[in-house]
Amino acid sequence: MTSDELGRLVRGARCVLWDLDGPVCRLFAGHPAEKVAAVLVGVLEQHGLPGLLTERERASGDPHAVLRAVDRARPGGGLVAELEERLTEEELRAAASAMPTAWADPLIRTWTALGVRPAVATNNAPRVARAYLAGRGLLDCFGPHVYGRTRQLRQLKPDPHTLLRALDDLAAAPGTALFIGDAPTDCEAARRAGVPFLGYARDAGREAALRQAGAGVVVGSLEEPLNLLRG
Repeated sequence: MTSDELGRLVRGARCVLWDLDGPVCRLFAGHPAEKVAAVLVGVLEQHGLPGLLTERERASGDPHAVLRAVDRARPGGGLVAELEERLTEEELRAAASAMPTAWADPLIRTWTALGVRPAVATNNAPRVARAYLAGRGLLDCFGPHVYGRTRQLRQLKPDPHTLLRALDDLAAAPGTALFIGDAPTDCEAARRAGVPFLGYARDAGREAALRQAGAGVVVGSLEEPLNLLRG
């Protein structure tokens, strides 16, 4: 990546779509995702349905992997609705102890002050994103443009559904937007939506995964785009 490539992305954006967990905050910093996944597995055990998960899914420590697996086995049913609501409750608990990503708050505020419109496009519940943003005094920057998980779980990223909803509501062409994400699924969703992508990777492993997924521009700190805007 060259500074010119990053500069073109940052200065060319007219709206910026943000993944929540990673680029904006570490959502599960104080309430680990592994514990949340275990809660969902426990719900299945209470229903006598642990067999809906493979051993790998049960041990994944990823609550979304558990939720998706149940949706594949029992699509659209009451069990999926129960698990999705329980996941939302656990995410709300996590939001109260989430750790802000370094430089995310000033970057969001600076872009907004420059007239660039932000939106959230996340696989977390939208009320969780709103709760976190409100707690940081950032919700006014985003207004109504917070898009997240519904009970239509096949619309989770890498499906571009949340990105396309944001673009439609912002009346923005894909090429005028920028999506900031930290996972290969974010990169794929951006590609499918036709939106330029900026990868955020707080360690070498995450950077390698993003590069492998096709991300051309990856930063290890949000201070880099912030300095470009301030400069």
